[in-house]
Amino acid sequence: MNFLTVSALKEKAGDEPLQAAVDCELQSRSQRQTKGGKPYILLSLADATGHFTLNVWSDSPIFDAAKNLADTSVLRIDAEWTQTAYGLNASRIDLTRLDDDAREAFYAGDPDTAAKQRHDWDCITTHCAGLRDPRLHALANHFIAELGGKFRRAAAARKNHHARRGGLVEHVAQMMRSADLICQAYPHLNRDLIIAGILFHDCGKLWENQYGEKGFSQAYSLHGEMLGHIPLGIELVNKLWRDVADSPAAAKWLSLEPASEKVRLHLLHLIASHHGELQFGSPTLPRTPEAIALHYIDNLDAKLEMMKDAYHQAKQLADGIYEKQFPLPANLVDPLPSFELP
Repeated sequence: MNFLTVSALKEKAGDEPLQAAVDCELQSRSQRQTKGGKPYILLSLADATGHFTLNVWSDSPIFDAAKNLADTSVLRIDAEWTQTAYGLNASRIDLTRLDDDAREAFYAGDPDTAAKQRHDWDCITTHCAGLRDPRLHALANHFIAELGGKFRRAAAARKNHHARRGGLVEHVAQMMRSADLICQAYPHLNRDLIIAGILFHDCGKLWENQYGEKGFSQAYSLHGEMLGHIPLGIELVNKLWRDVADSPAAAKWLSLEPASEKVRLHLLHLIASHHGELQFGSPTLPRTPEAIALHYIDNLDAKLEMMKDAYHQAKQLADGIYEKQFPLPANLVDPLPSFELP
């Protein structure tokens, strides 16, 4: 049997049927019907590497079984797969529930993804350990100690980029690596502030895009839905700041310049402005060099991740040209390979 992860299935499936099996967790199930009145069930499925949706039509042999599936069921779907601009399609589907041993192996996750996320977590903790400003250093350490486990489970988004368990760690680590180089090119930037801003810019997603202790179903929460990650992030950082300000070490900060209150305010500004525009959810616009830098670092990493996924999933329109994938602005064209000496 040809076993694939979700990301590998998206990469390999195309116009021609691909026989393969994928193990995945059911995130949600809803009964719907087409405009013509034909019933179908929409399954939302995920593993450690990504997620996809699958339509099960009323004339499918597995329709009744799909109708009775419980959320968080762990399934093996063996099928002939194709892919269009609207996503994956499956025919000749064989659907089974995994037994206990296979389910535990599934929950362990894809080894390559797990190894990458361990490396990225080490990158984040190393950057935080190197913060020279004692207030930002203490704040980062307190956050990691209190919420590190929750951080490592969160996604960076519900869809579009890094939309998987641990995706926020991947996103933040890559942003920190980029910030290191940008701060070398622009030495007037406050590196400590940018690194701390990157750590906290999406910290509200610990509630907006969170996973449970086990599994790959991204949960919903009232706080995430009613407030969103930017207000949640501001509230969290204020709470953590009060915690460290009450610590014995904080007595030594009274004489530091810039003053602690100004440091806190600039850090909150990075969180509040990182979407860059009011129409994209930022309550304020970037007003400092560090805020501009963080916004573009964030946007760059998100867009490049979307493009990487789009090349794997988009339909080829002509040689080297691929169909536009939302929310990217246009059809994609194969990138130019790097020059190498013969």
